[in-house]
Amino acid sequence: MSNLINLEQVSKSFGVKPLLDGVSLGVHAGERIGVVGLNGGGKTTLLEVLTGLEPPDSGRVSRVNGLRMAVVTQRGVLPKGATVGSVVLAGLADDRRGFGDDHDLAEHEWASNPRIRSVLEGIGIDGLGMDAGVDNLSGGERRRVALAAALVRELDLLVLDEPTNHLDVEGVQWLAGHLLERRSALVVVTHDRWFLDTVATNTWEVVGGKVESYEGGYGDWIFARAERARQADASESRRANLARKELAWLRRGARARTSKPRYRVEAAEALIADVPPPRDSVSLAAFARKRLGRVVVELENVTLATPDGRTLVDDLTWRLAPGERVGLVGVNGSGKTTLLRALAGDAEPAAGKRIQGQTVQIGWLRQELDDLPTDMRVLEAVQQVAQRIMLGDKEISAGQLAERLGFAPARQRTPVGDLSGGERRRLQLTRILMAEPNVLLLDEPTNDLDIDTLQQLEDLLDNWAGTLVVISHDRYLIERIADSTWALFGDGKLTNLPGGIDEYLAKRAATVTAPAKDTAAAPATDAAAYRAARKELAKLERSIDKLTEREQKLHAALADAATDPDKLVTLGAELKQVRAEKETAEERWLELAEGA
Repeated sequence: MSNLINLEQVSKSFGVKPLLDGVSLGVHAGERIGVVGLNGGGKTTLLEVLTGLEPPDSGRVSRVNGLRMAVVTQRGVLPKGATVGSVVLAGLADDRRGFGDDHDLAEHEWASNPRIRSVLEGIGIDGLGMDAGVDNLSGGERRRVALAAALVRELDLLVLDEPTNHLDVEGVQWLAGHLLERRSALVVVTHDRWFLDTVATNTWEVVGGKVESYEGGYGDWIFARAERARQADASESRRANLARKELAWLRRGARARTSKPRYRVEAAEALIADVPPPRDSVSLAAFARKRLGRVVVELENVTLATPDGRTLVDDLTWRLAPGERVGLVGVNGSGKTTLLRALAGDAEPAAGKRIQGQTVQIGWLRQELDDLPTDMRVLEAVQQVAQRIMLGDKEISAGQLAERLGFAPARQRTPVGDLSGGERRRLQLTRILMAEPNVLLLDEPTNDLDIDTLQQLEDLLDNWAGTLVVISHDRYLIERIADSTWALFGDGKLTNLPGGIDEYLAKRAATVTAPAKDTAAAPATDAAAYRAARKELAKLERSIDKLTEREQKLHAALADAATDPDKLVTLGAELKQVRAEKETAEERWLELAEGA
């Protein structure tokens, strides 16, 4: 595979902190790389240096001539006064000019292009209208418009920074499938572990100014990191234990989470042999009943509506049980946050009533960050809630809980007003947990959190006895911490999904395809088969690339052996075999691509 970008001994610092220190790496054609690491550890800086948005302090960055590349950052900067259509199609028009065509894309040209229509629908901006002005869009809508502008183009390299933020579960799955279908290389910063495991062929971990490279996605990276920590004999024992616990859960799951058995089975089994299940559900439920009693929060014959009168939920009766752990999913605008607000007692139902148990203490994590005391330091803001709490059967201090959620002792002295968005999210979580609630309502808790903090949060919730309702587009989080999944499909009803996220996506696929096929009910999509087909497609693409490279080398060898008849016969036979293998692989690729 050809090299698209090379970094040689690159260093980059902001202030006195070196984010990249003598980093050497490369991006190859067709490679899909997931970038992980702590918030503030240098992930975004690595992307900016790779793409030329930031120059390195030292070292060399080289890119192949004529590289077609698109970069989507978290900044979401769009031209003032532009329309959705002009932003999305601008890159396509530029590509055409690069081939000598000075015409802008006419409406009939893009509207008749199924790939462009698929991107607009998959990202969820088709409902905005191509003539809508971008100045009036929300932050999430602006991010989706910028992402669509990159995805409609034919490129050599896509560079994306947290592309799953502001997408629902269905949008994340669509994006993963789209990226697997593309031939372009990919470098993506993401904290969405399912997405990382699905799309990545390699994982880069940015840590301590260096970039550690691992083959495979999230499952393989977790195993490699746990194995590395075990061999290093526990200088990072806390981190290693979390990785072992996560690995044990991955291995116990109904679906395999690692892409292939790259490590010795004996070592893997030894690593997780003494790891208990993530949580003792029976004990936690019994303890929750003692804390909560019989009544938690109940909605009886409740109707919820938008300010303009649109009904979101109609005649809903829902009784949360002590110790119940619920994952709530649904299409954008279906009323998930409104339902959570109703459970918290913050949204008045249009009809029906809400009942709350006498012993209930609600902890509510909102998406907004406007409830933090910006005039305090981090530790003071945590201690304002409580000095010490009981977590399971252990008592921990405010400082210890803050440290577990990513605030080192030195960072705990930082003014709240100086914290980044991710750090404020962590502080918000810490304060909520310090209040020792027995009902937790979490609205998109993964936003702005890195993978290490997510693992710490999940570990804390493993020992937390109470009722939990979580809204998240992170399907991995829901599968990890929730015992049941419920969905809002926009039909005014709350639907239980025994099959979890896979069942949700299957029902959504059936809903979308049924009208087009004019049938009463479309068959449910086999999500496991879908993922298997995508992985086989990716494997075939790599195989085709290798066979093409081998074919080119054989042609060169034949030219060099023009005066050697015996060698010509041998090389000719090998070339014929390579061509046959390549043709078989391409036929299988086309077969899978048509059915996927």
